[in-house]
Amino acid sequence: MWHITCGDLAADSVRQLLGEGSGDVVRVLRDDLAVGPLADIESAPCKTRMAFWEGVWPAGLEPRPDFSGIANDAEWLTRLPDQSRPVTVWHGDSASEQLMLARVAAALEGSSLPFQEVVCGTGDSRVGTRMAVSMRAPDALAALYQPRLVEPARVAELANQWRAAVKENAAIRRWVGGRFVGEDHSRIDGELVAACGDDWMPLAGAMADVMGRCDGFFATDLFLYWRARALAQRGVIQLSDDAESQYSKVQVRRFPT
Repeated sequence: MWHITCGDLAADSVRQLLGEGSGDVVRVLRDDLAVGPLADIESAPCKTRMAFWEGVWPAGLEPRPDFSGIANDAEWLTRLPDQSRPVTVWHGDSASEQLMLARVAAALEGSSLPFQEVVCGTGDSRVGTRMAVSMRAPDALAALYQPRLVEPARVAELANQWRAAVKENAAIRRWVGGRFVGEDHSRIDGELVAACGDDWMPLAGAMADVMGRCDGFFATDLFLYWRARALAQRGVIQLSDDAESQYSKVQVRRFPT
């Protein structure tokens, strides 16, 4: 059995639950599918997708990930229907997890390979209600480990949602009411600017404020740091030090008028 998770923290939790000697293999898909262009994500070497993450990652932050894993994932998913292992996808309420589920469904559409899901979320992606796989305590995750077959009709629906998201190629995708809603950066940028004051303050504090109010997807610290750098380049906010390494040391304020 393949057990597919979104991110390493979720994978660690699932591995701990499955235990040694189960014969099952956990496959981690690390790409945060909620943000960035998707147009070439299924076409290795996925140059546009890789270039997006190269730009998001701060130049001075080490160790730098090997973004070639994006292309490796595309190739692995292409081959997935041709192997013999059944597939189980673990997912919660993050847009990334739901997009991963839809992406796997698209890869397996029309295949006879057994395809199951383990539902670990609440079905509500709003702050304060949503749950990702990695947020579940071990005992809660064990109780939720009730794989259920993904029926052909649901596979088709999920696959269509994935293809629509890829075609739309939005900057951000939120998961709202069981559907993906695409948008540009204006909303998240506006929220980040609103969280900044006229006087110098820690950028980390402004980012935390945005994270705590961000329904529909998990806005990560590196994504928000990237947006802060973009806003600073446009003269909307000022950063005290843009060494492109540790945002925890950066101060921010709105650009004086």
